Amino acid sequence: MTRTIVESKTKTAIIGFDQPFCVIGERINPTGRKLLAAQLEAGDFSTVEKDAVAQVLAGANILDINAGVVYNSNPNPNETEPPLMRNIVEMVQGLVDVPLCIDSSVPGALEAGLEMAEGRPLLNSVTGEEDRLELVLPLVKKFNVPVVAISNDDTGISEDPDVRFEVAKRIVERAADYGIPAHDIVVDPLVMPIGAMGTAGLQVFALVRRLREELGVNTTCGASNISFGLPNRHGINNAFLPMAMGAGMTSAIMNPTALPVGPKKLAEKMAELAAAGIIVPDDIDPEILATITGLGSTKSRAGKEMEAIRAANFLTNNDPHGGNWIKHNRPPSAEGEGAGRGGRRRRRG
Repeated sequence: MTRTIVESKTKTAIIGFDQPFCVIGERINPTGRKLLAAQLEAGDFSTVEKDAVAQVLAGANILDINAGVVYNSNPNPNETEPPLMRNIVEMVQGLVDVPLCIDSSVPGALEAGLEMAEGRPLLNSVTGEEDRLELVLPLVKKFNVPVVAISNDDTGISEDPDVRFEVAKRIVERAADYGIPAHDIVVDPLVMPIGAMGTAGLQVFALVRRLREELGVNTTCGASNISFGLPNRHGINNAFLPMAMGAGMTSAIMNPTALPVGPKKLAEKMAELAAAGIIVPDDIDPEILATITGLGSTKSRAGKEMEAIRAANFLTNNDPHGGNWIKHNRPPSAEGEGAGRGGRRRRRG
């Protein structure tokens, strides 16, 4: 069985055919997050700290670290990204003990992250362009780390799954030239948006099976790509992840948390209720309001995608006897009741 070992100083995450699905938390990434980008340029790491802790509490096995901020003061990422990567890696390692995934398109930032990371991080990523292979694969070999291989090359992202398979095969073969084994390659076959390509799901399921059976490699993906541009994206993601797991996918780069409901949403809901003639006390607890109106929670918590993954782990026999599923779905009072039925009996007064 193919197993990819990723380690922190104290913990090991195993990506493998016979292992529970590996969740790689994606939130520490300023791409598309203007506020986070501005905070990082200003030296404010408070959001990074919150996201790191929240993702681990939600069940992330590995945390992806991306420092891709284009500074207004200096637009050259080759100068700004390496030191920022070092700072973020150092900070996150001081907060949580899960392994890291060093994520960048800047070779200097990849090397900086690898130098700072404790244990054996995952490197994200290498693609099929020859110049990229020659830049990244020596780093993979030098630091003896596994790497995410993305199935595109200098021709771009092909809509033909056979072409994407051939790109992945070429990366695996080029890695072997450097003495990098296939079990240290985690292929991202590239998930297309189902809203733009109706066969996107079928394509990736077939491609994952080929990658597993013919190349013997583990796989990953940006899970939310499948639902891009569509309503109720969580509903699609919740269906996609177990189906991908059934096809043999062994990990995903994703958000394990349900984003908390903010003051704006709560104010809108209060106004909506008032317009309907429903009287709600002005001093109602925000968490109670969010819960009873179906908005969710004002606190960060595990998302529904994590529930789907836990169920699929159970159904694929990667959660022996359903222990993890039961643990996360046991009513709060059940543990107390179980303890009461144990060896210690309550004294009668």
